[in-house]
Amino acid sequence: MPSLSRRTLLAGTAAATALTGLPTLTAPAQAAEPEPEPQAYRWRNAVIGGTGFVTGVLFHPTVPGLAYVRTDIGGAYRWDARHARWTPLTDHLGWDDWNLLGVESLAVDPAHPNRLYLACGTYSQSWAGNGAILRSEDRGATWTRTDLTVKLGANEDGRGMGERLLVDPRDSDTLWLGTRHDGLLRSTDGGATWSAVTGFPAAPAASGQGVSLLVAVGRAVYAGWGDGDGGPTAVNLYRTADGAGWEAVPGQPTGSAARIPVRAAYDRHARELYVTYADAPGPNGQANGSVHKLATSRTEWTEVTPVRPGGSDTFGYGGVAVDARRPGTVVVSTNNRWTAVDTLYRTTDGGRTWTSLKDSAVLDVSETPFLRFGGDQPKFGWWIQAVAVDPYDSKHIVYGTGATLYGTRDLVHWAPRVRGLEETSVLQLVSPPVGEAHLLSGSGDIGVLYHERLTASPSRGMATNPVFGSATGLAQAAGRPRYVVRTGWGDHGNGAYSNDGGRTWAPFAAQPSLAHDAPGPIATNADGSVLLWSFVHWDGTRYPAHRSDDNGTTWTEVSSFPKGATPVADPADPTLFYAYDTDTGTLQASTDSGRTFTARATGLPAGDSQFQLVAAPGRTGDLWLSVKGNGLYRSTDGGAAFTRVAGCPAAYTLGFGKAAPGAGYPAVYLVGSTGAGTAVHRSDDEAATWTRINDDRHQWGWTGQAVTGDPRVYGRVYLATNGRGIQYGEPS
Repeated sequence: MPSLSRRTLLAGTAAATALTGLPTLTAPAQAAEPEPEPQAYRWRNAVIGGTGFVTGVLFHPTVPGLAYVRTDIGGAYRWDARHARWTPLTDHLGWDDWNLLGVESLAVDPAHPNRLYLACGTYSQSWAGNGAILRSEDRGATWTRTDLTVKLGANEDGRGMGERLLVDPRDSDTLWLGTRHDGLLRSTDGGATWSAVTGFPAAPAASGQGVSLLVAVGRAVYAGWGDGDGGPTAVNLYRTADGAGWEAVPGQPTGSAARIPVRAAYDRHARELYVTYADAPGPNGQANGSVHKLATSRTEWTEVTPVRPGGSDTFGYGGVAVDARRPGTVVVSTNNRWTAVDTLYRTTDGGRTWTSLKDSAVLDVSETPFLRFGGDQPKFGWWIQAVAVDPYDSKHIVYGTGATLYGTRDLVHWAPRVRGLEETSVLQLVSPPVGEAHLLSGSGDIGVLYHERLTASPSRGMATNPVFGSATGLAQAAGRPRYVVRTGWGDHGNGAYSNDGGRTWAPFAAQPSLAHDAPGPIATNADGSVLLWSFVHWDGTRYPAHRSDDNGTTWTEVSSFPKGATPVADPADPTLFYAYDTDTGTLQASTDSGRTFTARATGLPAGDSQFQLVAAPGRTGDLWLSVKGNGLYRSTDGGAAFTRVAGCPAAYTLGFGKAAPGAGYPAVYLVGSTGAGTAVHRSDDEAATWTRINDDRHQWGWTGQAVTGDPRVYGRVYLATNGRGIQYGEPS
């Protein structure tokens, strides 16, 4: 990644997750009425293209053109060869199942082409739910689910290893699942039930990687073990010939360069198993690695490492794929190589000689310009742990990176292969009332985007001057909408402004010292004359806000502003700002353009930093407060008093759009509950009644970060997701 280098900024990383937050599953505070029938809406992605970590790629071995990918926080996809795009397969997972949007592993059955299996579970921490197996008989169009008693970790270290899920080569009803902390599991009924394999030699631990990979080698199964120390007697690869007894593979490589088996691929023609190794699970933290092959018929090992890491050129090895049509033709990837930049190496002679495909590569990212990351030239890749060779086309290679999926048909020309695949973790949304773009967005890892079209990746790519990795704030002056400000994690300044609605940007002339390590949300008042910038470190530490009345040239501390709160500008009166103190449940207000804040309403729900305060457009003092499982509150007097909104037991995020024909108040959009479950709703009568506008096929896991309507198009709504990009819906 260009200027962002080693920073953990790619979608789905810990930093992005910390900014995004996760839902607190609190029971509704009042009895819920039955959920109304959804209004017919058409939902689509606002196109960005990729943007997240593709952790696994799998071509079906017996069906031409059939392929699948998995991602760390954005679900799984199937390739639609007819339309040359990816079809999302897990959008049906709802709010309570947000943890299943991370896919730890996937598997297909060579003997039954329509069968697909997913091992789902994003986190293994105590606060996350257990994993689940999704199994399909129609290539992911419909699913049957089995809940597991163990946790998986699709967005943790080691998420690019695997695959950890495998259909037994001798029996399609037998499946194997390698877990991080609970050993090896097996199912003998097609994935419906699972039990621990008691005879597996390696002991599971409460931490670590556990079973790092499973691969079929003829009729045998090999399992990698990710918790070895790399010592001279360490064992990190096991095998079974009959599914009952397991043994350590003799003679296997040791040392730090072969500590963890990352991925493996079997050349059935040459009867050789290729294994990539690294000294850490990755995708970050790898400094050493190697590639070895095993002649399985005589258990003979040969090191075939293309280039050994050394000096400042530190990296591990990640993906590996064999050419099903040409014995001895193999592709491997480096991973976490920042000095010389990651590459793919290809051999046609069983690893005796290798060619770096990066050296002759011509990259075309015109379809997804953000991949330039503010620079002139895109990188060949980083975080490359997923590599696949089409079994029906030797020159068709694809590989995943931390932000896209690249592909080639001639080994020279490479371009993103991500149509339909959107994995952004979206943090802010603004829909301007005027101008070319109907949408501005702020996201983890790719900063702020200017969406002049919803059906194509933004032509300007990420906002530059400065470039942000992750956005933390995005605001527009309500009475001067061409003035926009943004904040985020950047290497050359953390705040910027635009006078043309977000088309072009300039950095603030100065920034408070806190902005370097803790850039938080920002607001600008109605006429754009005042900025109010709050500061929150990614670890949650909060600091005093600062104010500027000269477009960011000078800043002064606002000691009375609640630390870390999100500033909200009154859309009609430039002298008014608001903030919600989540520690005390108090609405704070300023009547002197943000210089001082005083308490107004008190005794409101407290204790959660993700509570959201929103001001209704075109009105003074009309405030709406979403307090998660404590419901929705409204004030029409600038926060002096709030009234709980009836019929809304849970509210997570709220926004406004163009009023319905004949209505005098903007349409209100809500992610929350107005009945039995959490969904996306619209109200055309100031929250007196609600209509659900998404359906059970379109839920996208957790959607509690941001929602906004379009002020120019009635019924159009933009929805931020934590891994499925920007969804926008319109009445169909």
